[in-house]
Amino acid sequence: MTPLRQRMIEDMRMRDFSKHTIEAYVSAVYRLAKHYHRSPDKLDRDEIRAFLVDLVNLVEQGKVSWSYYKQILAALRFLYRHVLRRGEVVEDVRGPKPQKRLPVVLSVPEVARFFKVITSLKYRTILMLAYGAGLRIGEAVRVRISDIDRQRKVIRVEQGKGKKDRYTLLSPALLEILDRYCWAARPEDLLFTSRVKGRPITDSAVQRVCIQAQKDSGIDKRISPHTLRHSFATHLLEAGTDLRVIQVLLGHASPKTTAIYTHVSTALIGKTVSPLDALPDV
Repeated sequence: MTPLRQRMIEDMRMRDFSKHTIEAYVSAVYRLAKHYHRSPDKLDRDEIRAFLVDLVNLVEQGKVSWSYYKQILAALRFLYRHVLRRGEVVEDVRGPKPQKRLPVVLSVPEVARFFKVITSLKYRTILMLAYGAGLRIGEAVRVRISDIDRQRKVIRVEQGKGKKDRYTLLSPALLEILDRYCWAARPEDLLFTSRVKGRPITDSAVQRVCIQAQKDSGIDKRISPHTLRHSFATHLLEAGTDLRVIQVLLGHASPKTTAIYTHVSTALIGKTVSPLDALPDV
């Protein structure tokens, strides 16, 4: 490991960056170094700009996404501003306008079809947990037996996004599903372990199951574990659950983040009365 990489990792650790962010930023800086076959501390502003222009070209060709570009840009800003103390190198670099995309949401029948084709008890339980409690996949695969509070009918989510603890709901149906899984799998601590004892299943393994289940179910929508979380929130909203309650269950810091589900709930849109209908006969 080069001294620069070591220093960058140490600076991120001191700021309590997540493991995922550290890996992503290190990978981004490695891509820059590989592009020029030189250490990033030897590059100037024009070279950084040329590198980002090439990356934009790849975005326009559909080879990488804008979100990946923004991740690269964030990593370079951190490197030059906080590690190398050469903030002027990235001072004038601006990111793209944020894209406002509505999340993909499954209907209730589609959720049932999706679960029906998953034959693995372990993976079906993980994904039902993600849908039934509104968990991110990284949260679902790290649930422990001690997180299941039967008396209070809640699940404790330890150190979710933003390194915050929270509680989410534990419905009777979800509790029955978890009980059946525990009876069959006999977990000791973590509910879902990989082949390496004591290690949680990887997010990517669950992603692959989702992709296959989407094909097998014949649902013409792109489905990821996060799609189930979006569906959880939307279905709660359509059932009349207060938006503030949904915000707490999802662990959103801002109500603006949760409010996106008011834009994707077609059921609520369909129930809304148009002002035209309130006019007298014309």
